[in-house]
Amino acid sequence: MEISNFVVESQMLILRSAADCFEAFVNPKITTKFWFTKSSGRLAIGRKVRWDWEMFGASDTLTVKELKENHRILIEWDSDLTKVELNFEPIGEDATLVKIANWGFPGSLEKILSQAVDAKGGYTIVLAGLKSWLEHGIELNLVRDQFPKGYPT
Repeated sequence: MEISNFVVESQMLILRSAADCFEAFVNPKITTKFWFTKSSGRLAIGRKVRWDWEMFGASDTLTVKELKENHRILIEWDSDLTKVELNFEPIGEDATLVKIANWGFPGSLEKILSQAVDAKGGYTIVLAGLKSWLEHGIELNLVRDQFPKGYPT
């Protein structure tokens, strides 16, 4: 595999419909229950959206490149131009396999591998938080509690 084609993938079965899972990512009123703390708005095709992690004093802006309702979201992070694709695969009527792929990591091989490991862990935590919120209504604070002394620089 060529390093420029390196893709990190995470996935989780969520016992909710694809429509519910999709809405959880495009609607910041829901996404703030399991990922970031503040958003400049709902995801929509072509829109630039800022997400904040206030507990870390961090933020990033993304651009929504593609949006296929209840099926797929493609975003590009403005900070490093990496792309993130979210796919929502229905499993029967009441379950969805949510898949997240991330690619386009910049830098040396060492830097790319470090970013890839962070992305794999980060998106797995996001999916676990999504599962907890949508299936049980429990906000686990997984992102915040991963770095209780502040996000490492």
